[in-house]
Amino acid sequence: MKNQPIKELEPLLMGIESKEDPLLIQLRKDERKGVKDLISRWERKKDHELLLHHQFEEMLHYERNLYIKGYNYIAGVDEVGRGPLAGPVVAAAVILPENFYLPGLTDSKKLSASKRASFNQYIKEHAISYGIGVIDSETIDKINIYEATKIAMLLAIESLSVKPDYLLIDAMKLNISVEQSSIIKGDSASISIAASSVLAKETRDTYMKKLSLEYPSYGFDKNMGYGTKEHLEAIKSLGIMKEHRHSFSPIKEMVVS
Repeated sequence: MKNQPIKELEPLLMGIESKEDPLLIQLRKDERKGVKDLISRWERKKDHELLLHHQFEEMLHYERNLYIKGYNYIAGVDEVGRGPLAGPVVAAAVILPENFYLPGLTDSKKLSASKRASFNQYIKEHAISYGIGVIDSETIDKINIYEATKIAMLLAIESLSVKPDYLLIDAMKLNISVEQSSIIKGDSASISIAASSVLAKETRDTYMKKLSLEYPSYGFDKNMGYGTKEHLEAIKSLGIMKEHRHSFSPIKEMVVS
C-alpha cells in the first residue's frame, strides 16, 4: 500500500464511507504528504456531507410531526417575485414522499444557479405531485402584490394531482379548506417549503430569461426584474413596458409624470 501510486489511492479513498474502514486506518500510517492531503480532503468532504445530513434532518421537523399525526400528503407552498419591478409572481406547491432525501436542499436564494437547476429536476422527478401558479404584472397592479401572491399559491395548490391533507406555507395564511401552518422563513425551516421555493424560483427565472430574449436591453436574464441600477437606467432611456408593475415605485411615479 505504501508503494502504491497516490493517483491510484484517490479513487479507493473516495469510495470509503466510514472512518473505521480498514483501508482508511491503513492509509493513515502512510507518511507521504500526498496521501495525508488526500485523507484531509476526504475528511472535509465527509464533514460537509454530515453537516448537510443534519441540516436536512432538522428541516424535516414539521413534516415528521405531521406524519406521526396521520397526515400523508403534506404540501409545501412558497412564492418568488414579490419585490421585482417587472414580471409575474410565481408560487409552487410540492408534495414529497415520506422517504424523500436531498441533502443540501434549502431556501432557493441560498443555492447556486447550477445547484438549484439540479435540485429542481430532482424534486420534479421524485415528488408525489407539484403544481405551479403564476400571476402576471397586470393582475398584480389591479389587486396588489399581497392578494396576487395568495392567488398564485391557491392556483399552485389547485393544480396538484393529489389533494393535500395539510399545507406548510411560507409566511402566509390562505382561505382554503385544508389544514395549514404558516411558518416564518419556512423555506429555511421545512424541506417541503424549500422544495416549493426551488420550483417557484426556477419557473420564474426561466420566464424572465425568455423575456430577456424579447427585450434584451432591460437585462431581465440577470436582474430577474428587480430594480438594479442597470434596470432603472434602461427604464429611463427605453421607457416602461407591459411587463413592468405600474403600481410599484419608482415606476408609478414615472407613469404619473
